[in-house]
Amino acid sequence: MTIVNELKEPQFTMEFNNSIESNQDQVVHNKDLKVVSLFSGCGGMDLGFEGGFKIPTNLINKTLSPDFIDEEIDKNISRLKSTRFKTVFANDILPDAKQAWIRHFIKRGDFECSHKFRSESIVDLVKLHKVESNVFPNQVDVVTGGFPCQDFSIAGKRKGFESNKNHNGNLTHLNEASEETRGKLYMWMKRVIEITQPKMFIAENVKGLVNLTNVKEIIQKDFSSINGNGYFVFDPQVLLAADFGVPQSRERVIFIGVKKSALKPGILKKLQQKVLDDSLNPYPKPTHSNKSSENNLVPFSKLSDIFSLLLEPEYSDDLSQKFYSKAKYMGSHCQGQTEVKLNGIGPTIRSEHHGNIEFRRLSLEKGGKNQVEIENGLIERRLTPRECGLIQTFPIDYEFVIPSFTKRKGSFTVSPSQAYKIIGNAVPPLLAYHISKRIEKIWDLYF
Repeated sequence: MTIVNELKEPQFTMEFNNSIESNQDQVVHNKDLKVVSLFSGCGGMDLGFEGGFKIPTNLINKTLSPDFIDEEIDKNISRLKSTRFKTVFANDILPDAKQAWIRHFIKRGDFECSHKFRSESIVDLVKLHKVESNVFPNQVDVVTGGFPCQDFSIAGKRKGFESNKNHNGNLTHLNEASEETRGKLYMWMKRVIEITQPKMFIAENVKGLVNLTNVKEIIQKDFSSINGNGYFVFDPQVLLAADFGVPQSRERVIFIGVKKSALKPGILKKLQQKVLDDSLNPYPKPTHSNKSSENNLVPFSKLSDIFSLLLEPEYSDDLSQKFYSKAKYMGSHCQGQTEVKLNGIGPTIRSEHHGNIEFRRLSLEKGGKNQVEIENGLIERRLTPRECGLIQTFPIDYEFVIPSFTKRKGSFTVSPSQAYKIIGNAVPPLLAYHISKRIEKIWDLYF
């Protein structure tokens, strides 16, 4: 049976309304490692660290990750095991991210989640904590954060951290760059670490950061200086999401630091060795590869495998699948004007909307390759928010497009356009899960 036929079958079983968690399916586990999440977005890192979410089964390498799957929901979907981590604090300045985050975490059974999410900027939260001393939780184990890094512009100099946007995302004058502008918000993540004193922190950013002269080293050194050189920061690594089952070419640099005084005797010396023993490496190893199979690696996940779970928008009741960008094709010279490759991984999902969202399929005249689908009557269109979410490995029941509770037809609490943005900003939950499972495994060796 072709993918096209699967898309048009009426007996579709994975549609959104049928995937809502039942009371029996809700993830309620005791967790004993508290996580403070910064720059949380719609929760990609948080979902990954907590686990317990649904994922297409074929994204998991069962040979190398036999302890990942908790249960198989049906032949296509499995639930990942929950971890020891629990999100106790989250923040983001985007109201749409907050709305989506809270809605999904309530669905997971976290009925206190709305009290955990703060919408002030990290700068304002740190300043408020200095006055009230109760903004951030006590006895924190882990701090995570994907700090903004759009404004590293001049390589190798502190001026390279200048920005024309402030910590609330508003434009400033170019000569007003400071530690409160967007390009240096990692320094405020550093201050949260100084306040909360976690045993470990994980910071995430775009791969391009490592290509800017000295920027990576500056950030690594700044993180190491917390509390008078109180943290050991591993050499940051660039992780390709596709290496971990995510059907996407996304690459991210990951900084990991550990509190020296919290480590077991003798561990710090082992971590400082030029060649780190594999048993103590906090970074996960790849489970997938685009090369010939070796070391039990399996081929990269394919878009066709995840798209086969979905109905076409005109047949779907899932708002995140029903709506999509209607921006016209603008020529191959523009960003986002290509068709995704069904037999391969997808492009990096960007925090864009409308004209920069790749096409699900294009006509032959515009360079499209998925002609069987076109010939079977499926229309030329761009990716839906749901398809972008699946490429990012968000659960199929995550609500990105949220209707308004007003009576006005077509109004949204989170619109399709806003949904594209929060999806593109997120860390792929499955990539974050690989990181959290690795850290969970070495935790008792370290602390």
